[in-house]
Amino acid sequence: MDERLRALKYRAWHRGTREADMMIGGFFDAHHDTWDEGQRDWFSDLLHEQDVDIMAWAIGTSEPPARFKGPMMDALRKLDFIRVAR
Repeated sequence: MDERLRALKYRAWHRGTREADMMIGGFFDAHHDTWDEGQRDWFSDLLHEQDVDIMAWAIGTSEPPARFKGPMMDALRKLDFIRVAR
């Protein structure tokens, strides 16, 4: 993992609340290996937003700003954050 991805991973997993860590960090873990530079930039910009806003956009209780709408936000909204052992 290159230096920029390591920094993004750290910021994704150290948000300040366990819930935000799991959601944002889990999204990073699930998708970072396929991101191009534009997607990395999108995620970096997202990390500057407040956790409550990101979480509201992800669960659909609030609409994200236009700059965050698109395939990356769609993927964040679809991510299954809870794994149940069967």
